[in-house]
Amino acid sequence: MKLTRKTTPVVLATTLALTLTACAQSDRGSSSGSSSSGGAVKDTITFGAAGAPELFDPFYATDGETFRVTRQMMEGLVGIKPGTADIEPELATSWEASADGKEWTFKLRDGVKFWDGEAFNAAAVCYNFERMFDQNEVAQGGPAGYWADVMGSFKTDAKNALYQGCTAKDDMTAVIKINRPTSKFPTALSLDSFSMQSPKALKDGDANNVTKQGEGFGFPAYSKNPVGTGPYKLEKFDEANKTVTLVRNDSYWGEKAKTAKLVFKIIPDESTRRQELEAGSIDGYDLPNPADWKGLKDSGNQLLVRPAFNILYMGLNPAKNPKLKDLKVRQALYYALNRDQLVKTQLPEGATVATQFMPPTVAGYNKSLAGYNYDPAKAKSLLKEAGAEGMTLTFAYPSEVSRPYMPDPQKIYEALRSNLEAVGIKVNVVTKPWNGGYLDTVDNGGFDAWLLGWTGDYNSADNFIGTFFGSLKTNDFHTSATSYGAKLSQDLQAADSIVDEGQRNAAYEKVNQEIMEQDLPGLAISHSPPALVVSAKLKGLVASPLTAETFSTVTVQK
Repeated sequence: MKLTRKTTPVVLATTLALTLTACAQSDRGSSSGSSSSGGAVKDTITFGAAGAPELFDPFYATDGETFRVTRQMMEGLVGIKPGTADIEPELATSWEASADGKEWTFKLRDGVKFWDGEAFNAAAVCYNFERMFDQNEVAQGGPAGYWADVMGSFKTDAKNALYQGCTAKDDMTAVIKINRPTSKFPTALSLDSFSMQSPKALKDGDANNVTKQGEGFGFPAYSKNPVGTGPYKLEKFDEANKTVTLVRNDSYWGEKAKTAKLVFKIIPDESTRRQELEAGSIDGYDLPNPADWKGLKDSGNQLLVRPAFNILYMGLNPAKNPKLKDLKVRQALYYALNRDQLVKTQLPEGATVATQFMPPTVAGYNKSLAGYNYDPAKAKSLLKEAGAEGMTLTFAYPSEVSRPYMPDPQKIYEALRSNLEAVGIKVNVVTKPWNGGYLDTVDNGGFDAWLLGWTGDYNSADNFIGTFFGSLKTNDFHTSATSYGAKLSQDLQAADSIVDEGQRNAAYEKVNQEIMEQDLPGLAISHSPPALVVSAKLKGLVASPLTAETFSTVTVQK
């Protein structure tokens, strides 16, 4: 997910291949990121956020609003080159794999310190990975989701984990061992969740003490006061005034942030965000309503439209509603949805109907899949055959949020709900705030069906369908309750382990066909090109197909 200026063509990263010997050369600190304006600039950037961060420890985060903040403060071994989906050096300057792809050696950047003065070195790298690996049962059940998605298992099930250990070869060389070759290494280490954090601060803050609290989770003190290496650091989260304030890290190893303060102002309502931009009280915001795009540009603002590198889906939980175990019922739901009309009426220009759980730009996409047409008569017939006429479905959507794949959740939901009711399904309507119970309830399997989506973290089939269905024990679709779940997980792991790129892509195409024609664990809805809008006075922001923008290069003219 990456994007450039509105007048500049975008090139997504090439297909990820398993590179058994890879070496990266560029130095992030040498990149100018210049946004020279020729005039006086403000000392604060204020950006309108659609929701509040869930917490500030990126390892336990799963949502974009949290990552928007933490990626300004935290860095990983591997970073993402601005404006692309390509990886580049960050805290590691280079990396190399063994011949079998199971041992990765990272040369680390010298002279880097965490904000608390602790040195970044190989021991710190290994401490971070062992901390991530060693999670309690509560954290494994939801908050540590990105680790589960990438690594499969935790220390309690070490033999089945992708991660096998980390050693400090010397002070500035860390060696990470994995149990099989995989297309996701080392690219997955660019995920915000794998950011490096101060071992001392993690210990002092009891960082791994995640607890269960009702339908949600409780996090330790560290989650509100993390310590990283990035160009900004956390000053304050003012929950009453709904602002998160970051300040420049003057000890940063690379080029210092161009603006002293960065404030994220939480404004759940999109129309209010637009009013505040027009009034000058914020300098930009994400996910403007597609209906406002022309007006925003006509007013002199900069509209940055990202390529569609995402998927909106309707999740299904057969463990919660046993009727969903029947393929005919799942197919009936799909035929009931008028997705063509939804794309035309509720999504921005350039949105398309999805035929599978990944966008067409990802290698392994199956071009031969025709998809499911809108056919309410067939939906009714299948429900009758399955003995599920008049079935009840607890179907949920999130409030207080806009997402790249879901700019107006309520309107999208109402359109889909109307489709379902038209074929005789009784819908129990449920909504919760995005970070006020919705995500936690999805993690805990509390809905029969729900709206959610995914913006790719990197250009890989594994990052889409592997994330959704690869882990049999922890996926939100509860495929462990089905007859096909175990085979699907095995097929996905087998595809990811294929070294030859052509053979791997063919394997993923076959899995995509099986998912859509034989399994149908959820309903792929659409792909949408999201945008962000900034004032004409703002310079230096490079929009990202991954919605992974950073603000250290940004200035705002007075």
